[in-house]
Amino acid sequence: MAQGFVHTVYKNETWINELEEGNKLQGTYSTKEEAVAAGRDRAKNDKTEHVIHKQNGQIEERKSYGNDPSGRG
Repeated sequence: MAQGFVHTVYKNETWINELEEGNKLQGTYSTKEEAVAAGRDRAKNDKTEHVIHKQNGQIEERKSYGNDPSGRG
């Protein structure tokens, strides 16, 4: 199980998913949609939050898939 949220981010001209601690998850994606789908699956599997960023780094969307202390999951 992951420690921390899953972030979908744009780095080095590609989309990736990384854990909150900055550990890159396996895979790079040519489109944001592919990266978001993979990040969502990982967050659901890990029962954590998925944070989707815009290309400029700003947070665009957050989804919780469990183990959320605020009870949103």
